[in-house]
Amino acid sequence: MNTTSQTPDIDEQEINLLELLRVIVRRKNVIIKICATAVILSVVYSLTLKNVYTATAKILPPQKDTGGGLSALLNQAGGLAGMMGNMGLGGSADLYLGILKSRSVADAVINRLDLQKEFKSKNIDETRKRLEGTVKFLAAKDGIITISADSKDPAKSALLANTFVNELSRRSIQLNLTKVGSERVFLEKRLEVVKQDLKNAENDMKSFQIKYKTIKADSQATLAIEGIAKLKAELVSKEVQLASLRNNMTDENSQVQTLKAAIAAQKRQLATMSGSGGSDILPAVGNMPELAVEYIRKLRELKIQEAIFEQLAKQYEVAKLNEAKDSSTIQVLDDAVVPLKKSKPKRALIVILSTITAFFISIFIIFTQEYLAKLSPEDAQILSDIKKSLFKFRNTIK
Repeated sequence: MNTTSQTPDIDEQEINLLELLRVIVRRKNVIIKICATAVILSVVYSLTLKNVYTATAKILPPQKDTGGGLSALLNQAGGLAGMMGNMGLGGSADLYLGILKSRSVADAVINRLDLQKEFKSKNIDETRKRLEGTVKFLAAKDGIITISADSKDPAKSALLANTFVNELSRRSIQLNLTKVGSERVFLEKRLEVVKQDLKNAENDMKSFQIKYKTIKADSQATLAIEGIAKLKAELVSKEVQLASLRNNMTDENSQVQTLKAAIAAQKRQLATMSGSGGSDILPAVGNMPELAVEYIRKLRELKIQEAIFEQLAKQYEVAKLNEAKDSSTIQVLDDAVVPLKKSKPKRALIVILSTITAFFISIFIIFTQEYLAKLSPEDAQILSDIKKSLFKFRNTIK
């Protein structure tokens, strides 16, 4: 039973396929006419299209790891200067694509080539839209940017692509100089402030040294202690000498008076050095810990200001060097040259696609005709009623 039921289905499918093929063969003239008409029309249309020429330019944006004298100078200037040097434009192809697609670059190209007149546009916005459809920008994975310009004039296409390259170079220089110039002005102002801070620190250290007679607190502390020890030894020697003289002489003796006066002077000097006062040459030992801490603080402030001034001075020199540069860091790999062959239209492709489309449309038409020819009287009447209704509706609209 299963074998018997499957056989008619297979036969029916084979009959249906053969029927379809018979319809195509019977109405082949319709297919041929439609395809021939499509071929003729597509050929005529493609011949009416003017040739379009495409010129291409390739550029390489500046790389982040470029070396040379400036990099060496930045390395010598330290981390902050190196970071400042990397703040300019560079390294990203997307950044330069954004500049190429900017309104300022487009307007500059339009003005230089008078494209609004060439495109016969009503306003600048319409000219920009026409330009966007004429020029294409593409960034490859290796960072190379390709600028492709289309024009019916081969020389004009090359000129358009090269003009975009020139405007990109000019704009990148302008942005770099503006950025570096603002950095230079900032560093210049900051340098003046640091100069004054350094001068204040130097004057503060000078006043401290004059007031406490210090040159270097730690070494002077050792020197003062050694002086006290020596002074005490001399005092003991004089006291022993005075005691010896008093055994043989009275206090009114001139030698005794002189020795007593010397001992009194040495005691005052020793008290001064050991106490909170200080001599004309050395600070008091009692003040040494406090003076040493204060000296270290003032010395630290002076060294900090000196280091800041030195760092900013190097950065300022780098900023002036960058500002003095008047060449673009963009490398032009290929200038756009006048193309010898057209890029569009692809006439053969137009004819082939039109013919294939016409073939499928003709297939749809002949099967529709075949279906309508085999309609039952009832279906034919329904179709006729639909046509009448559509005709009445069209007349009502008119």
